[in-house]
Amino acid sequence: MAKYHRTLIHRTLIHRTLISPHPGGTPMAEKLNTGSHDLPISDALAEFMRDGWAGTRADVAPLPVAAYAAKRRARLAERLPGERLVIPSGTLRARSNDDDHRFRTHSAFAYLTGGQQPDDVLVIEPSGEARLFLRPRPSRAESQEFYRDRRYGEFWVGRRFDLAEAEAAYQIECAHIDTLPAALSGPARVLRGVDAAVDALVSPAGDDRDAELAAVLSELRLVKDEWEIAELQQAVDATARGFEDVVRALPAALSHPRGERYVEGVFGLRSRLEGNAVGYQSIVASGAHACVLHWIRNDGRLDPAELLLLDAGVEGDNLYTADVTRTLPLSGRFSPVQRQVYELVYEAQTAAIAVLRPGARFREFHETAMRVISDGLREWGVLTRAQADAGLHRRYTLCSSGHMLGLDVHDCARARAETYLDGVLEEGQVLTVEPGLYLQPDDLTLPPELRGIGVRIEDDLVITADGARLMSAALPRRPDEVESWMAALSG
Repeated sequence: MAKYHRTLIHRTLIHRTLISPHPGGTPMAEKLNTGSHDLPISDALAEFMRDGWAGTRADVAPLPVAAYAAKRRARLAERLPGERLVIPSGTLRARSNDDDHRFRTHSAFAYLTGGQQPDDVLVIEPSGEARLFLRPRPSRAESQEFYRDRRYGEFWVGRRFDLAEAEAAYQIECAHIDTLPAALSGPARVLRGVDAAVDALVSPAGDDRDAELAAVLSELRLVKDEWEIAELQQAVDATARGFEDVVRALPAALSHPRGERYVEGVFGLRSRLEGNAVGYQSIVASGAHACVLHWIRNDGRLDPAELLLLDAGVEGDNLYTADVTRTLPLSGRFSPVQRQVYELVYEAQTAAIAVLRPGARFREFHETAMRVISDGLREWGVLTRAQADAGLHRRYTLCSSGHMLGLDVHDCARARAETYLDGVLEEGQVLTVEPGLYLQPDDLTLPPELRGIGVRIEDDLVITADGARLMSAALPRRPDEVESWMAALSG
């Protein structure tokens, strides 16, 4: 227990110091999470700050997700009955000195509560009852945190719920985070690696029971409920508008020495206007940069003779993200060789989408896409039949052709293979289909005209009762439709 208190104190009192009494013997006020450049606080100012504040209790309505989150917690308790389950939200991380990264709650915590505050901890008791432990808004008369604490103070980072407001919003019994150690006096499973203080409280680390909790939390998210699908559709729709913004901005981006970064900024603006942020680091890859699967430097020029591969997604306010890729001719029209590569990827994606249905093996759509790619490379003379039969097409298309999508861009990643990669598709699952060809600029197995071309087409789909619905249908895929769309937006 003492180890937990030491860890918690270290976490919550970063840069906190107690100022020694001044020579006159009157104690100075406590200094909380302050920087070296902060002005000192006199006793007189501390006393003046204590009173004269209007009451600000908010009339808080339940979060729209609260009813769905309650059902999810119930399903989790059913999967691991009679167990105490501990799921932290995560902690703040310093970006530089006393400047924190913008907080993004752990996806499992968001799924089970809808909460997005640091240092919260959800505990599901063996009875199935849930309690949310959090840092509530303190009384201004009793605490100096609101104006002195850079990390948590209301004047510095904004207002947070008191306990009553939190209970109204989350529809969960709420308790002060300081009471968490007493609540975890018995055995428990914990989602590890999210909050070191909570990990220290629930031991032993690395227990197989904790790994099973992480797997179950991922597996519960494999099938989306109606609220989640609506959130994902909103993110996809905002992403389509972001791609339109980019096409309209291409003339300015083409003239800028860092055109890739210009495009990144244009899409990022849409993401912040319509959601929380981008769901992952945008890939803005022009020319041969498109052959780098995760190109996020985004510092290159745009050349009208080349293609632009844009892989980007808006993350909505409730943290569900889209994941879409389009490969665009920067001149507005594909050259013959660019169209040749693009059409092969398009054919592979179309074939892959056609096999999506409940009961299909998850791996089937990737295998279908790769057969099209392999056959195309053989027809081009890049591979012999023997090489194609041996699977050597992977030299030119290394990665998988899709993944689950949701709160994480690569959602449900800790699900066990038998339920995900080796499982079958179910109605309500949301996934990407994204075959690509990445023809490296220094690859001597390719004819010179193909080198340095990278193409990926990625769409988001939800599995329906009899197939799949293309959620990102607002963005064209066929090459002639891409050209017409670009012309209409730039005209």
